[in-house]
Amino acid sequence: MRVEDFDFDLPEELIAQVPLADRTASRLLVVTPDSTKVEHHHFAHILEELQAGDCLVLNDTKVLPARLMGVKEETGAHIEVLLLKQQAGTDEWETLVKPAKRVKVGTVVTFGDGLLTATCTGELEHGGRLFTFHYDGIFYEILEQLGDMPLPPYIREKLEDKDRYQTVYAKERGSAAAPTAGLHFTEELLQQVKAKGVEVAFITLHVGLGTFRPVSVETIENHEMHAEFYSVSEETAATINRVKQSGGKIIAVGTTSTRTLETIASKYDGEVRAEQGWTSIFIYPGYTFSAVDGLITNFHLPKSTLVMLVSTLASRETILSAYHQAIEEKYRFFSFGDAMFIRPKR
Repeated sequence: MRVEDFDFDLPEELIAQVPLADRTASRLLVVTPDSTKVEHHHFAHILEELQAGDCLVLNDTKVLPARLMGVKEETGAHIEVLLLKQQAGTDEWETLVKPAKRVKVGTVVTFGDGLLTATCTGELEHGGRLFTFHYDGIFYEILEQLGDMPLPPYIREKLEDKDRYQTVYAKERGSAAAPTAGLHFTEELLQQVKAKGVEVAFITLHVGLGTFRPVSVETIENHEMHAEFYSVSEETAATINRVKQSGGKIIAVGTTSTRTLETIASKYDGEVRAEQGWTSIFIYPGYTFSAVDGLITNFHLPKSTLVMLVSTLASRETILSAYHQAIEEKYRFFSFGDAMFIRPKR
């Protein structure tokens, strides 16, 4: 299957640069699988789509304010450091650095007038560096004070409120990007979902920067996915299995929740078990879903693995038709944009 089969023309002005003041004010395009007919609503309409006995599965990962602006101690040159992955039990981090050519092993970078310093301990590929950080106090508190959110490359506006790039239920630190389908929910809306008799369960998948990496091959089957860490609790696994056994539908909020559930369920004949690990699952047309019935998701980049995933749940023709209608109706795209709901088959 060709990557070009998932291409579409998107006007640049439809790429949302800032979030709406009201999370639920975003629009909601409702898609019925294997149909080109869509419905136009606002996000609060999701209450009408969910039924008592269903289960809504959300990703509770929390985005780190991982973009640090510092200066090279020796020369005063400006250095940007993006935290990617902490080495277990240490203050050493895998990072991306700009400009990388200025940072060699032994280079010391300071942040916040010395509140935080870092020494380069290793050079990696593609501008990657290992840094060991030095500080007094609690690292994550200092990071909250000094760091900026690592917004996707297509967002050029400065984010005024860091919390708008976090879901209201964000809990587990570790993401390099937000699970953006969840940004539309408020505490009040989630309470209304529960009051309707819908179960709400949480998984964790820490989103890596690889989620923005373009597909560079011509045929889908040759693409290799990046690995991301996931965790599912006993409580969540029991809830999902109980709902499935009772005939309820599993509604994933976001492609990250989808990939986590499918990683596990595909190993255990559709059963979701409590476990943690790394997933590089690649879902594209031809894949058969084991756990997920419906999906709430944002609008994704052309030719991306995320468009391929949603096309698997609703068919490529259905999704491309829905995207064309969304463009005609001037929906807002990508991380701060509007949402789509792919209905489960009832």
